[in-house]
Amino acid sequence: MPQIPASTLKFLKELAQNNTREWFQDHKKQWEGVKSNFEVTVQDLIYRIGRFENLAGIRVQDCNYRIARDVRFSPDKSPYKTWLAASFGEGGRKSSKMDYYLHIAPGKSFLGGGMWESTPSQLAKFRQEIDYNPQEIKGIIEAPAFKAHFGEPEGTSLKTAPKGYPKDHPEIELLRRTQLFFSHSFTDQEVLSPTFTQKVEESCLILKPYLDFLNLIFGESTDE
Repeated sequence: MPQIPASTLKFLKELAQNNTREWFQDHKKQWEGVKSNFEVTVQDLIYRIGRFENLAGIRVQDCNYRIARDVRFSPDKSPYKTWLAASFGEGGRKSSKMDYYLHIAPGKSFLGGGMWESTPSQLAKFRQEIDYNPQEIKGIIEAPAFKAHFGEPEGTSLKTAPKGYPKDHPEIELLRRTQLFFSHSFTDQEVLSPTFTQKVEESCLILKPYLDFLNLIFGESTDE
């Protein structure tokens, strides 16, 4: 069973304190070890999640995110991310489908998924479903096991009712949502445990009904 070593978190912590290209090049050998080990972890998760999701043909490179940051439009010019990340879902991380997102960082590791950067058409479909049939999604995200594992949703909401919906709508809190993301945190001890990928798999199984709901209502929606 793959295991993330303590050296991975140590490298990420030191990178956060020395986020320069010079430091990274001087520690390239350590980075190659971190990268290689994480790829083994991702491969194991592809196998595990592939038992209940269609990950046929998905490779490690289809899931992993690069550590180099795109700083072209960011005021933060730090050249590197200080975390490791991968997404697991049909079509890979570049697909429009809702998927499982794994984030590894010292003291800030989590597994999450849901609406985060939704398109206007996806938000419209989400609100339409909330208006017509709120019981389905509420039955998922308010289920005791789901709430115990993921807690309250993260993300932003409109300050008022979205266009076309009354301010006194009984489901106004859900209708105002522009993001509805859920995450489960892992301690560093859990991340370094030999059972970590098993714990991630278990979290994915709890999150699955919510992602299935989103993928069903979104379908192949795109914004031209």
